[in-house]
Amino acid sequence: MELGVYRDASAFDLLASEWNLLLQRAPTDHIFYTWEWQKTWWDAYQPGELLVLTCRAGDLLVGIAPLFVTGSVSERKAQIIGCVDVTDYLDFIVDEAHLKTVYSAFADFFAANRDDFELLDLCNIPFDSPTRQLLPSLLEACGFETTVEQQEVCPVIELPGNWSGYLSLLDKKQRHEVRRKIRRAQGSEKVIDWYIVNGCHNLEEEVSQFVRLMAASDKEKKEFLQNSKNLRFFRDIVPLLQERGWLQMNFLTVDDERAAAYINFVYGDRVMVYNSGLDHRDFADLSPGIVLLAYNIRYAIEQGYQIYDFLRGSEAYKYRMGGRDTSVMNIKAN
Repeated sequence: MELGVYRDASAFDLLASEWNLLLQRAPTDHIFYTWEWQKTWWDAYQPGELLVLTCRAGDLLVGIAPLFVTGSVSERKAQIIGCVDVTDYLDFIVDEAHLKTVYSAFADFFAANRDDFELLDLCNIPFDSPTRQLLPSLLEACGFETTVEQQEVCPVIELPGNWSGYLSLLDKKQRHEVRRKIRRAQGSEKVIDWYIVNGCHNLEEEVSQFVRLMAASDKEKKEFLQNSKNLRFFRDIVPLLQERGWLQMNFLTVDDERAAAYINFVYGDRVMVYNSGLDHRDFADLSPGIVLLAYNIRYAIEQGYQIYDFLRGSEAYKYRMGGRDTSVMNIKAN
């Protein structure tokens, strides 16, 4: 097992052809682990010193630990690229056939370089990740003290095979509410429609409209978009994921005016609800956000997706729409 250490952004170019191929051999695979996401995040934020570790078995890349180090000399910590706000799942990327060997090599590196950082702080690790299962004990064997705690929840829906099956997952009151809001929208004198952005649309214009609705929907989202790094990341990642076929930006229109919007990621067997926008001012009586969400869920079922993932956060609407908690963990070692 050969360990490689990269400390500048050339790592992304050097590993570009191998990164996602390794991800396909890993036991957990999320869009946030892809080369596209990781490089775009790093280009936008660059919050510290890059530290990308690799493991190779002969010529085969079998492990990547994409990290960065921040802080003063006495308070330096290593984190996974993407931590914490705009990325919902994070992890090391390890070939399933080499899990124990790779994690052992990474643990040995951290032990041999303890003077470089005071804390290893791994956020947003999925509960079922081998990082949670294997790494803490390997670090403890190297003399670290570790803690593993639930950091956040990601409510998900295990999608049934049809719309009526989905509605049966909801409690009686919520099932009635979803049906009522859809009927009210469809029965309105106004023309209600929805569409998914594709190659026939002007993507730059659609992104601008999404940003407008996102800022209008919530004070925190408006403040988020006022940060130039956040806005750069958002505007860079959307066209890249659209090009890869992993983006599902969609709008609900009222008399041809955009009233609500969602950005979902479609990757593997799941649809992930990444962000949304809503015009509260003019269309609240039609519940455009909930109606569009219901259309999105129904479309995901029709397309054969298995999981509808609301990503991090315990907002009440996620549970009303059928979400059930899964956990993401925080692993700390010092």
